[in-house]
Amino acid sequence: MTITFPTNQDLDPLRLRKAFGVFPTGVVAVAAQVDGELVGLAASSFASVSLDPPLVSINLASSSKTWPQLRRSSHLGLTVLADHHGPLCRQLAGPVAQRFDDVDVTVTEDGAVLVDDGLAKFDTTIYREVEAGDHVLVLLELHAFEHSDVPTPLIFHRSGFVRLA
Repeated sequence: MTITFPTNQDLDPLRLRKAFGVFPTGVVAVAAQVDGELVGLAASSFASVSLDPPLVSINLASSSKTWPQLRRSSHLGLTVLADHHGPLCRQLAGPVAQRFDDVDVTVTEDGAVLVDDGLAKFDTTIYREVEAGDHVLVLLELHAFEHSDVPTPLIFHRSGFVRLA
């Protein structure tokens, strides 16, 4: 079977966003302590990159007001969120002053912030940043990690949260 795309296909951003949303992703909290304050955001673009050196990546909107603060920390914590973290994910996208209200976290001595009941936790540093259109691709080097075998991950699909069957 051969697929023929229209030659003048409309790459409308809203239609393209829907097409991208067909691919389900996990969600991570990216967080650090900066100037004594907890700073963080949720990212649905987390990916493993390399075992040697151990690298992961996230993609963040260039317009993010939080990323410039986070990148000032010497270490960043990444926490893979569990299926019960839907409200936390929305909270991390909400008002800055309330992002960590009633959230149990651990702060490492290097300033990485990790959500206590996350599925996997990574202590990272920035390895490289690459401008990528309206986003920045951030490669992060791993320095420590731990993971749990339960429960299941938070899945973001078609602009909403779903559970694995």
